[in-house]
Amino acid sequence: MKKTNLPISPHLQIYRPQLTSVLSISHRISGFFLVLLLPLIMVWLSCLLIGEFAYLSLINFLSHKICKFFLIMICFGFSYHMLNGIRHIFWDFGIGVEIKVSGLWGIIILFLTSMVTIIFGLTIL
Repeated sequence: MKKTNLPISPHLQIYRPQLTSVLSISHRISGFFLVLLLPLIMVWLSCLLIGEFAYLSLINFLSHKICKFFLIMICFGFSYHMLNGIRHIFWDFGIGVEIKVSGLWGIIILFLTSMVTIIFGLTIL
C-alpha cells in the first residue's frame, strides 16, 4: 500500500546556506572545472616536445588578453581547490571541524585564494 501526503525532508528551500556548505560545494565545482584543463596541459606538453617554435606560438597565443583572463581564473580555481583541499584533509583527521573554527578557516582560505590570484594576475599582466 502506497503512503501519500508524507512530509518532505527539508532541503535547500528550508536551510540558509552556510559558509562551510557553500565552500564545500564550490570545492567540488572547482575540481570538475580543473579536470577540464587536462587538454590544455596536454597541448602545453606537446608544444614542449615539438620544439621551440610550437612553444613560442603557444606562449604568443596565451599572451592575448582573453587568454590571460582565463589563466587568472584558472589560478583562482586551482589555488582555491588546493587550499580548500588542505582544509578537507585536516577535517579528515578531526582538526578544525568545530563550527567557529571551520568558518574562520573558510574566510582565511578565501582571503589566501584572493591574494594568490591577485599576485599571479599582477605577474602575468
